[in-house]
Amino acid sequence: MRVLFLCAENACRSQMSEGFLRAMAGDRFEVASAGTTGTRVNPRAIAVMAELGIDISAHRSKPVSEFDDQMFDYVVTVCENTGDHSCPVFRGQATRQFHWPFEDPAHATGDESEILETFRCVRDQIRAKVKHLVGRNVT
Repeated sequence: MRVLFLCAENACRSQMSEGFLRAMAGDRFEVASAGTTGTRVNPRAIAVMAELGIDISAHRSKPVSEFDDQMFDYVVTVCENTGDHSCPVFRGQATRQFHWPFEDPAHATGDESEILETFRCVRDQIRAKVKHLVGRNVT
C-alpha cells in the first residue's frame, strides 16, 4: 500500500505524517511526503517528533513534481485548505484522496514554548489521523 502526504512546503505536517506512518506501520506501507516546493524539514517538527521517539531528522523536503509519474493507493493533503494556492495538486494516479486540514504550525507566534506547544498540538492531531488510517487498513 503506497501513501503520499502533501502540504505546502513539505516541512512540518507532511513530514510528521510520514514519520508517524513509518513508525506505526512501515512494514505494511510505502510512504512518502512532498510539497508544492521543497524547502527543508522544520527543526521544530524534528524536535517534537523526537519527543515521541520518532526520528525524522534524515527526511528530505521534496517537491510534489518528483512523484507526478507514480501511482499511490492514498494521497492525503494536510494543508489547512485545499483551495489555498499553496496546497499542492497531485498530478499522478491515486486510488483514493483524502484531505486532513491541519493548522500550519510554522506560522505559530509567541515565545518558543508557545510555538512548540502549537507544534505538539498539530503533531498529536496528525498522530490520531494516521493511527485511524493504519487501523482501517489492518490486514
